Amino acid sequence: MVANPKEIIKSYHAHVYFDAATTEPARELRSEIEENFEIQMGRFHEKPVGPHPKWSYQVAFDPELFGSLVPWLSVNRRSLTVFVHACTGDEIIDHTEYVYWLGESVPLDLDALR
Repeated sequence: MVANPKEIIKSYHAHVYFDAATTEPARELRSEIEENFEIQMGRFHEKPVGPHPKWSYQVAFDPELFGSLVPWLSVNRRSLTVFVHACTGDEIIDHTEYVYWLGESVPLDLDALR
């Protein structure tokens, strides 16, 4: 039997990656996300945190927003990489199998999740 996503996906996270040269576009994008969507915004990390190998901030959102937020990020991401993953309660699977990359994909530090 095929799993029903509505039964296992509780929420999503989008992680916007940036560096010293792209801090300003990342801040601008962050403001636009907050203005346009009902989300929960995480901290602006100017260092790698957890499994994320680059500076980032997290955008937490409900599954109902996926169809509007992710396409919006696709066309408004300012050439930044955005890593989107489902949140099911299994951190490894959430960060390896239930993922979407907008822009360049980069290897995650999965040991940080173990």
